[in-house]
Amino acid sequence: MRSSIIQVDDLSASYQKNKVLSNVNFNVEEGTITAIVGPNGAGKSTLIKTMLGLHPQLTGTVRFWDTSFKIAKKKIGYVPQRGSVDWDFPTDALDVVTMGLYGKIGWFRFPSRKDKEKAMNALKKMGMESYAHRQISQLSGGQQQRVFLARALAQDAELYFMDEPLAGVDASTEKAIMAILKELKRKGKTVLVVHHDLQTVPEYFDHVLLLNKTVYAHGKTEEVFTKDNIATTYGGNMQWIGKGDQYVVHATSQ
Repeated sequence: MRSSIIQVDDLSASYQKNKVLSNVNFNVEEGTITAIVGPNGAGKSTLIKTMLGLHPQLTGTVRFWDTSFKIAKKKIGYVPQRGSVDWDFPTDALDVVTMGLYGKIGWFRFPSRKDKEKAMNALKKMGMESYAHRQISQLSGGQQQRVFLARALAQDAELYFMDEPLAGVDASTEKAIMAILKELKRKGKTVLVVHHDLQTVPEYFDHVLLLNKTVYAHGKTEEVFTKDNIATTYGGNMQWIGKGDQYVVHATSQ
């Protein structure tokens, strides 16, 4: 039986006076890929940010390997939403990836040749080595997403949080990203992904967390990703195709 490396207990958070997370409870097993899904405004991105100390919590505790994020953070990688990044910042793709190593090499030390090689190898894994010295503002949306995935890979973390890494990318980039995520799982890494396409959940993820301000279901995809659980999470605003519980076409926000 796999051990739990994340324990979230009674977690709540708000924006101003609006409560966006309420009494969230779940554990995450080591070596799994979990999709965090729910309608718009469900608190998916807020959940990740609160767990990582990027947004204040009202109540609850979050433990990584039975310790605090402050102690465990060097073992954790984070890929934010592409839209939250200032892509006009004057730097190239290789520097963006190398910046992901500063937590290990120190902010006041220059990257070594070995550090640069590690960053370049991460770009190669994402098929972006030929863009290493391209300004990030000159990259397409899919290319920018690949660079941010490369940055996370260069960190060689044990646990990865990714906020909508497949949003707005082309089919080849989506395929490349999922190949990397499955490779991470084979290496025993753990990945949590905010995801919006319900139709691909059974194919891409072995675990799923259904969230709408609180957790409606969490567990193995084949067990909890059912029509009833999805409809409850999304408030019944669903369109379906096919037979059985697993065939989801589209879910609209409440």
